[in-house]
Amino acid sequence: MTHDTGYAPPQGGGAHDASTHASTGTAKTEALKRDTIEPREAMTSNQGLKISDDQNSEKAGVRGGSLLEDFLLREKITAFDHERIPERVVHARGAGAHGYFESYEDLSDITMAAPFAAKGKRTPIFTRFSTVAGSRGSADTPRDVRGFAVKFYTEAGVWDLVGNDIPVFFINDAIKFPDLIHAVKPEPHIEIPQAASAHDTFWDFASLSPELSHMIMWVMSDRGLPRSFAHMEGFGVHTWRLVDAKGGSRFVKFHWKPVKGVHSQVWDEAQKTAGKDPDYQRREMFESIERGDFLEWELGLQIVEEKDEFAFDFDLLDDTKLIPEELVPVRIVGRMVLNRNPDNYFAETEQVAFCVSHVVPGIDFTNDPMLQGRLHSYLDTQLRRVGPNFAELPINRPLNPVSNGRRDGFARNTIHKGRVSYFPSALGGTHPMHQPEAVDAFRSYAEKVDGHKIRARSKSFTDYFTQATMFFNSLAAWEKKHLIEGIAFELNQCETKAVPKAVMANLLVNIHPDLAAGVAEQTGLDIEECKRAAPKPVATAVAEPKEMPSGRLKVDRSPALSQDKPAKGIKGRKVAVLAGNGVDGEQLGALRSALEARGAVIEVIAAHGGTITCSLGKSVKVDRPAVNAPSVIYDAVAVPGGASAGVLAKTGLALAFVAEAFKHGKPLAFMGEGAALIAKAHLPVPAAGAPEQGVTAGSAAEAVDALVKGLEKHRYHDRDIEAVAA
Repeated sequence: MTHDTGYAPPQGGGAHDASTHASTGTAKTEALKRDTIEPREAMTSNQGLKISDDQNSEKAGVRGGSLLEDFLLREKITAFDHERIPERVVHARGAGAHGYFESYEDLSDITMAAPFAAKGKRTPIFTRFSTVAGSRGSADTPRDVRGFAVKFYTEAGVWDLVGNDIPVFFINDAIKFPDLIHAVKPEPHIEIPQAASAHDTFWDFASLSPELSHMIMWVMSDRGLPRSFAHMEGFGVHTWRLVDAKGGSRFVKFHWKPVKGVHSQVWDEAQKTAGKDPDYQRREMFESIERGDFLEWELGLQIVEEKDEFAFDFDLLDDTKLIPEELVPVRIVGRMVLNRNPDNYFAETEQVAFCVSHVVPGIDFTNDPMLQGRLHSYLDTQLRRVGPNFAELPINRPLNPVSNGRRDGFARNTIHKGRVSYFPSALGGTHPMHQPEAVDAFRSYAEKVDGHKIRARSKSFTDYFTQATMFFNSLAAWEKKHLIEGIAFELNQCETKAVPKAVMANLLVNIHPDLAAGVAEQTGLDIEECKRAAPKPVATAVAEPKEMPSGRLKVDRSPALSQDKPAKGIKGRKVAVLAGNGVDGEQLGALRSALEARGAVIEVIAAHGGTITCSLGKSVKVDRPAVNAPSVIYDAVAVPGGASAGVLAKTGLALAFVAEAFKHGKPLAFMGEGAALIAKAHLPVPAAGAPEQGVTAGSAAEAVDALVKGLEKHRYHDRDIEAVAA
């Protein structure tokens, strides 16, 4: 008899081979090669039969009906009819990439988890980013939460760190999750709006569920509008456990910190991007990786020893709360690099199956009731989407051999030898055996339990507003303005007038008076009337736990939550250069050389495709014609001088381009004759102190300095845009 092992590592593999590959981050790439099919010249059927004609079905005469015997027609049409699998109920719209995780240090003193076993160790990963509310056909840039899921292919098995780009969640008990999603999805009687929370059912639910208050602050702020995947933070959301080889445990929060900084779009820009380029963020990631500008994050841990579980003014198991970094600093322990695009979107990004229950020794769960529900939900989802054997699909398959005696089911890829498919067995031969003595086998942490059944919410979960208030206090003035505008926009979309009143009375007035007053001003709500008329939130059973948070550690403001901080460099940022025939070649060359040396991406935009001729008589490649180049996909604008500047100053498309970029807070630089566009577009004329507004006129060197400064700042949010917008 032989081992019932399922899929083994690549030829010449085994545990040692997988570990060796993992050290370089190429193990999964090598494993996928055996399932990757290159196109061949000769077309065949699914059974390997060479096809002589794939353009005409078999007919009874040249104008006769198609014949039932045409098995090639039936095979091709049947395959087409069955190409799609059920899309995810949430996180349907996504994009992914391959890469590796590299540990900065040996963390074996706090966890057995394989990715942290040694300094410099590399573990292959696949990461998928997604929006929550929209369908697969929705746009990339709605106001929404983004999924941030990382699959680690370790020699100890697969670990899925399935989180979001926001550190907290809407609700703190999984039994309410279907209600949350039903409320935020398109309203069932009209199936609109798509991928948007700006409608009655979501805000009706929110107004009666005050635990949503903290998450709403995040989503309605600029955090709900990330500039790109590379500029998003990621979080494990829940409090997890790290377990060491001796069985010791401590609590942990996972943070992904983008190397390029945390940046967002503004609301008007995000809406226009959805129309101009609905695939903007997935395209941005694909193109960045293709040109070698790999996406990178550092992994940070917030570690809390068990003795300090109740030291805070909130419950660590409440996923609507975060641990302020001022109380528990984030310890940076490694980095993730995404450096390879998928070869096939469906086979990899769509079929990848993330499950919160996929952990390895050293990672374990806590009693967080939202996490506990996700342990069921994710597995149940994958069983429906891709079937009971989803772990055998190439993108999901672990590196180490699988051996458990399980057989059969839809789409089984393995051929199991032997007569025994159960345990224990005394029949002859070798069978998979459990490993009670193996130090590297998974053992569940001995979690504390109350010991009695109860349907109630812990009293320690009922502080719904303190951290929402902390979030508001932590924002810069422009961030508060955007947050207020975001909430007001959504409430103004509600058709049932009682809904905004309930949101005001049950949520906003309890978070901060300035927030309530700002939203009231933009919605026309009377705060006192709202208090009198609003329905009360749904009551829930509450019970006192054995231990409560002490409140000893708390903060009223956390600067780490604000995006009002500069980036470290401008690598990957896109600069639009408006040009035409006669553009100053020296200025264009100096601008390109200086910015590309810093890692920025320069695209020349002209009235037409092909090439233009600069003042030096040389041809310059046009990267995009003006009609194909919306300003919303660029981070900054430069206009060189030369004869082309006079034409641009009379061109409506060019003037609208720079005016819109100004409205969205982006830095603009004009050189020589290019300064003529400033007055024509009604921009503020640069003067003493004007560079702080991000509009510069000067030499190429001055333009470069201003653009670098502006790109590191990201946006000039304090501009007075009303005159230009008008």
